[in-house]
This record gives sequence, C-alpha cells and structure tokens, in this order.
Amino acid sequence: MTRLAFAPVVPLSLLTALAVIALAITLYGFFVHARGTWARGLAFTILLFALAGPMLVKEQRASLPDVAVIVTDRSQSMSIGKRSAQAEAARAQLRKMLAAQPNLTVRETSITTTATGENNGTQAFAALNAALADVPQGRVAGAILITDGQVHDAPSPENLALKAPLQVLVAGGRNEKDRKLTVMNAARFAIVGQQATMRLWIDDLGGSSETSAVLNIRIDGKSFGNRLVPVGKEADIRVPVTHEGENLIELSAGQGPAELTMQNNHAVVTVSGVRDRLRVLLVSGEPHAGERVWRNLLKADPSVDLIHFTILRPPDKQDSTPLNELSLIAFPYRELFLEKLDSFDLVVFDRYRERGILPLAYFQNIASYVQNGGALLISSGPEFAGPESVYRTPLSQVLPAQPTGQVVTGGFRPQVTQDGMAHPVTRELPGRNQDGSAAIWGRWFRVIASNRVAGQTVMASASGQPLLVLDQVGKGRVAGLMSDQTWLWARGFEGGGPQAELLRRLAHWLMKEPELEAENLSIDIVGGDVRITRRTMAAKTPPVNLTLPSGRQVALPLTKAEPGIWRATAKAGELGLYRATDGILSAVTAAGPLNPKEVADMRASADVLQPVADASGGSVHWLEDGVPEVRRVDSGDTASGSNWIGLNNNGAYRVTALEQQKLLPQWLALLLIVGALLLAWRLEGR
Repeated sequence: MTRLAFAPVVPLSLLTALAVIALAITLYGFFVHARGTWARGLAFTILLFALAGPMLVKEQRASLPDVAVIVTDRSQSMSIGKRSAQAEAARAQLRKMLAAQPNLTVRETSITTTATGENNGTQAFAALNAALADVPQGRVAGAILITDGQVHDAPSPENLALKAPLQVLVAGGRNEKDRKLTVMNAARFAIVGQQATMRLWIDDLGGSSETSAVLNIRIDGKSFGNRLVPVGKEADIRVPVTHEGENLIELSAGQGPAELTMQNNHAVVTVSGVRDRLRVLLVSGEPHAGERVWRNLLKADPSVDLIHFTILRPPDKQDSTPLNELSLIAFPYRELFLEKLDSFDLVVFDRYRERGILPLAYFQNIASYVQNGGALLISSGPEFAGPESVYRTPLSQVLPAQPTGQVVTGGFRPQVTQDGMAHPVTRELPGRNQDGSAAIWGRWFRVIASNRVAGQTVMASASGQPLLVLDQVGKGRVAGLMSDQTWLWARGFEGGGPQAELLRRLAHWLMKEPELEAENLSIDIVGGDVRITRRTMAAKTPPVNLTLPSGRQVALPLTKAEPGIWRATAKAGELGLYRATDGILSAVTAAGPLNPKEVADMRASADVLQPVADASGGSVHWLEDGVPEVRRVDSGDTASGSNWIGLNNNGAYRVTALEQQKLLPQWLALLLIVGALLLAWRLEGR
C-alpha cells in the first residue's frame, strides 16, 4: 500500500508561522489587485510544500486475524431439561461455521456454578471480559453467548465494555413456568423446648391459578408433617427446637402445576438450640474429698441449676439430737423422685448407698426416667461393691457395670481403651495414652471391680478393670464411673489430669450434646467440596449414598481417618441441598447462601440480555428456532437478521516492511521556486 507522508525539515511551529505569513501576503496582494499575486502565492506554496518534506511511503502489510469468543453457560440452571444438550449442539455447530471463516481466531470459555458462600450467580460477562483481556479492541470480532438467559452480572447498556456485536443464543423454551420457595427470614437461635419462627414466600413464576401450596417440614431428617401456605404471600411457620446445638430444618414446597424443576422448591435452615437452664440433681451419699469437685464443676456453669443433697443420717440411726436441730429441711424424696424427676436434665448419684431412705419403687421410677430419655451418672466408691450398693435395687436394669464385690487399691494411671479411642467423650482427651505411649496423667489409687454388662468401656485401670462405662438405655443414657478418685486430678496430684474436661464431656454426652454423639453422620461444604464425616464405634461402615441438588446420586466409600471417624469427599458443583445416607443415618446440608441467585429464577429468558445485545449491535435468538448462520460484516454495519448473526470484519493488519521515497527533490523544488518567482517578476513588469 502506498500513501503520502510528510517529514518537515524545519520545526512544525516555524513551518506554521511561515504558512500564516505567506497566506497573509498573498491575500493582501489579491486585496490590492497587485499584478502577479497568484504567481507569488504559487512560489510560497512550492516553498512550504518543499519544507514539509513530502514523501511517498510504501507499506507491506500482513493481515491480523480477528478474535471471536464463544461463552458457554454450564451453570446449574443449564442442567434443566434439554438446555445442556441444546447448548452443546449449538456450540459444536458454531465451531464448524466459525472454522470456515477466513482470518478469524475463535476462543472458548465457560461459566460454572461455584458452591461457596458468595452469592454471585452466573458470571457470564466476567468470563467474557477475561477471555478478551489481552485482545485490542480493533481486533475483537464479537462474542457469542450460549445461555438460558439467567445471567447475574449483565452491565447496563452504557457500561458495556465490549465494542463489538454480542450475539446471545438462548437455550430452553419460551414461556416456562416454575414454583420457587424463598426463606425471607429465619431465627438463627432458639431456646430448647421453644419454637423458632421462619418467614417464607412461595411463588408460581409464570402465573398459576393455585392460591395455596403444601409445605413439607422435616427436622433433623425426620418428618414434622405438612402445612398449607398461601402462594404469592408471606407466610410464617413455627417449628420446635428439640435439642441443643444445630437443629436442621428442611422446608419443601409441593410440586407446582407447571413445574420446571424442584431444585428451587427446597431450603435448609439451621437453628442453634441453646438451653435456658440445665437442671441437675446431685445426690451424695456421704461427705468425701470428691464431693466438692462435683459441686464446684456444676456450680461453675451459670447455665446450670444445681440441686444438691447429701444424706448424712440414715433413718434407723437413733440419737438424742432434736430433729429441728439436725436439719433445716426434710429430704423431699417424693417431690424429687416422683413428682419432678422428669424436669431434671441429669441425675448424679455420688457415692450413694441404699439405706432405705428411698423406697425401691422410686429406684424403679429413676430407671423408667432413663429409659424414657433421662440421663443418669453413677460415681462409685467402695459402697458400690457392698450390700448397700444401688446395684441391688431396680436401678440395676439400666446400669452398665455389675460390681464383683471387690475394691482394688494401689496406684495406677487411667488408660483410654480401644473403644475409648473412638468415643467422642475420651477420644481427644489431652495427655491420653496413644501410639503405644502411656498416659501422662496423675495416678488414682482405687477402682471398684466390676464386669461390664452393657455399653462400652472407654477408660480402664492399668489391670484392665472398667473405669468408665457408657451405655444408651432406651431413649436415655447412663454412665458408670468406677472410682471416686477424680478429685486427685483436680488437686494437681502428680501433674493432675483433664478432670474438668472429662466430666464436662461426660455430662454433655449424657444430655445428648450433638457434638459428642458416638454414632453420627454429618455433611459439610468445605472449600468447594462436600465433606461427609461418619462417627461410629463399629469396625466397618457401609458406603454413603450422596444425592446432589439436581437429583443425581453418587455412591461414596468411606475411608477411616482416625479411630471412630470415617470420611469421604466429593465435588460440590451445584447449589442447593445435598443429602447423604448410609442406610442407618441421614444428613443434609445446603451449598451456597440461603437464597442463591442461581436458583432464584430458573426459567429461560431473553429479558436480561436483550438490552445489552441491542446496545452492542448484536441480537438474541432462541435455540429452539435453530442455530442461526454466521456472517462477517464491516464494523458499524447491521450485524444480525432473522436467521443469521454477524461478527465484525475489522481488517486489522501489521506492517512488515516500509519503503520511503522523497516526492520533491531539493533541486526540483529550487527550480520550481525560481521559475515561479521569475513568472511573478515578469507579470509585475508589464
């Protein structure tokens, strides 16, 4: 290509000044009608042209290919119906058509759903801008976006960074309808035994004649029944909080009249249950060094209401002390063990011996209390091995250890057993024996010999005698501590031990704290992965069946991570509810925020992208009408039609060689200037 260029031999400012002066002189000559003015003007023109340094430039150019981008939406909403198949078929057809276009480079990128806490939705334009970040605007031919239209980062038309046609191909069908459940507000905390309130909204997107919908409620995997709630209006529901820790509330709206997907009909809300006050009954059989340890531990917790009695006088003891001087109040055994027993969260017998104070029927009442969901802890001393042992009462039917009648004395360090290594109460006790090394705790000096008859022995003496036995009886729990020497740890004898932590865990396990459940299945979203954790005392555990929000199921084998803990992981590529079950236990969790944008409206739509496409000079087409033909158009021309889409042909190039030639040599310029001056002189001399 040849073009005219200039290389001034004097500064441009000087050249401009000379041109102004020459123009002024010439105009003045014409004004006064001087002879030869046009010849002097010609001389000035030739001089200025020569000083401008005119050159002929010959360029050798190599054309640069334009760049087009195909952005394929592979977010969660594209999995509905035939959208994914439509999109992939269109992408394959477009690749063939674009490959036949000369001087065009095609780039591809895609959008996926991220199951994180960020509520970003489908970030199509972020992917588009990233794909074109290193491409000059003059080489961008355009972009083709294959999506269902549910894009959540679409800019306003005036803020569109793309300066080329945006062609949108919409997968899905026109005029789709869908039902959606939205949790607008939910209580995050509630007192155990009370109710948590949630406000929700059910919408029939696309229109419906139904005025109400069935809402199914599940709490911790168990059905809590159905409620009838209005459609298109706010509705408040109340659910009971039954235990401390996380209460998992699943809400599911029934199928709508024209349901597109059930993925946005579900929601999960976690409500943390907190206990208002824990009621603990502590009955001590006699004063001893460990009695204050129990009392101090329970009184140190401000959330615990402790009722403590110490039995100092058996009913058959006779002396001359007046009764009104011996005690302040009478022992309220009827109120405690008959009328109000069920109001206690935990009953502790600390070195209690059966002296006939409590009728045997009351011990039977305590056993029934445990079987119906209560918690009982027996802290034993030498009396447990004698004829006054509570094991010789109806309470024996729920106790996990049977005394042999012997009391073993001598120093020993408590050991965590093989079962204890897997049980949450003792698994991570600081200083425990592990990897063949002994525990670093201080010694105890007495253990009540017994035989385990139920449950698991989680701690034992050095000789293997059961020291701490745990069992679940009916709906309740019971623990047997076969020594009264825990106070030695509290006093720091020989370095002490984790006395407070052990008793805290023991009390919370008895009261069914979820974090201390030995048999538990939990599911969490961690760093974009689904992590399944199975706690069990069993030597083996079956695989877990994981159900994804889309309904697809995956079988995952569990791998033993440590004693009592098995784990499995899977990729969390979808937003919504993930359900896991091993046939015995079930768990559910939600990936992403409570009301994710990605599932807010899953109908295919052109409404979001139509203004942006129009502003770019592009268009929107539905794939159900077929894949439009691709054409190249000059920049600024119409880039779409009823059955075709256009990409700019920018004609970008790179100069590979350059040749310059002076257009007016110096000798020729001088000759022309002199000739023009002679002509002017001749004309003026007439």
